[in-house]
Amino acid sequence: MKILLFVAALFFPMLIAPASNGQTPLGSRLEKQFKDAKFKSGEISVWIAEGETPIFSMESKKLFIPASTSKIPTAAAVLGLLPPGHKFKTVFAVDGDTPNLLGNQTFKGGTLKGSLYLIGGGDPSFVSESLWFLVNELQRSGLTEVDGDLVVDDSRFDNVRFGEDRQDQRVDRAYDAPLGAMSLNWNSVTAWIRPGGKTGDPAEVSLDVMSPFLQLQNRTKTQGGSANSAQVERLNTKTPKSAEVFLASGTVGQTAAEKAIYKSIREPALWSGHAAVQFLAQRGIRVKGSVREGVAPAGAKILATAESKPLAHIVSDMMKWSNNYVADMLVKNLSAEAGDRPATTAKGILRVRNYIEKTAGLKPGTYEFLNGAGFTRENKMSAEQLGLVLTAMRRDFRIFPEFLTSLPISGIDGTLRSRFQGLESVGWVRAKSGLLNGVIGLAGYTGDEHGKILTFVFLFNGAAGREDAARRLFDRMANTLVINH
Repeated sequence: MKILLFVAALFFPMLIAPASNGQTPLGSRLEKQFKDAKFKSGEISVWIAEGETPIFSMESKKLFIPASTSKIPTAAAVLGLLPPGHKFKTVFAVDGDTPNLLGNQTFKGGTLKGSLYLIGGGDPSFVSESLWFLVNELQRSGLTEVDGDLVVDDSRFDNVRFGEDRQDQRVDRAYDAPLGAMSLNWNSVTAWIRPGGKTGDPAEVSLDVMSPFLQLQNRTKTQGGSANSAQVERLNTKTPKSAEVFLASGTVGQTAAEKAIYKSIREPALWSGHAAVQFLAQRGIRVKGSVREGVAPAGAKILATAESKPLAHIVSDMMKWSNNYVADMLVKNLSAEAGDRPATTAKGILRVRNYIEKTAGLKPGTYEFLNGAGFTRENKMSAEQLGLVLTAMRRDFRIFPEFLTSLPISGIDGTLRSRFQGLESVGWVRAKSGLLNGVIGLAGYTGDEHGKILTFVFLFNGAAGREDAARRLFDRMANTLVINH
């Protein structure tokens, strides 16, 4: 047995905690999985603990690119620093000196002689349903016409839409959406595409939410069959800031199912404002002026308020589906809630770092954490450091239940819904995944029918093309933690 441990240590620099009988069943099983997967030395990092005690590690102090497992420190800081049940507020307001605004916040005569302000509160969960609720709240004020403009106040955050912490190249996809204190539908537009009436007709293409802010060129064609090859792209045309142009192209089979394509937009405030004008019109409130950006006057009177989901639900949206936009919005809100005006990503990231250094014992200068979503190759953390953050979360009863609930469940939901199929560990692993080219991560907790809970971090940084193999290995490793009795 001593020879086996020496050989294991020689080829896999790991720490193995033997059982009381001198055997190491967990170490032996994991060692075999490593060997069978045939990864190069230094490509895999592992850290496993039971309670506060590490029981297995390999390359656990080496810095790796964590990809979206970076959302673990972000979630920890957000839950730990913001009040339980915290909600963000989006409001409609008017100048406090509006002459026909009565004391009960209703309008005499129904017309606002001035501008209506839509003030963003940094709500990452503000979607069409939220806007509809806000408009309905406003409708009760008796307002029927805005003689001035719809002014969007985005000033809670700075105007840096894509921080330096993200990768340099912009991607025309929903996961690379811009940031803004007044945002809507994750700052992404949905293009719905279905076949036209007959062969040769253009396909039916609609954008949600449609407004003058969005312009669509439809060059699709309906043909026979069930294939749907339609694509949507943003055109690089010299359009005014108040408009975005999308081109739909490709073919759609007559029997093809409807297809949804998600595209990021570039001007969150104007996107939200134009959608608000459309929703207001549907409730009988006409805006005569234009949609523009601005700052609400001091002493503005709030007429209607829409509160966000509770904070724990927003964190769950981020973690379950690895939503980069939500992560980056929450980081800026950490800055805003600390009193920064305008809030910045850099100051929010500093609050995350300070939190994990204080609660998990990470030492400044031993890691790199620049982006709260992990959508960068500049973040560098070790498996041990991520494991210490996870351990610190388990230690804090005030926030651990919400954190645990936010994690995807193996084979059940979120980014793990299609993984672990056929394994005994379906439903027994709660973990955050990570993915970039040449990067795979899985970190969280495993349980078993005997009540044992293990904390684990698995990271792969290696050759592109081996991501699927690393993902399968990590699923098997997590499964081993569940069935190891």
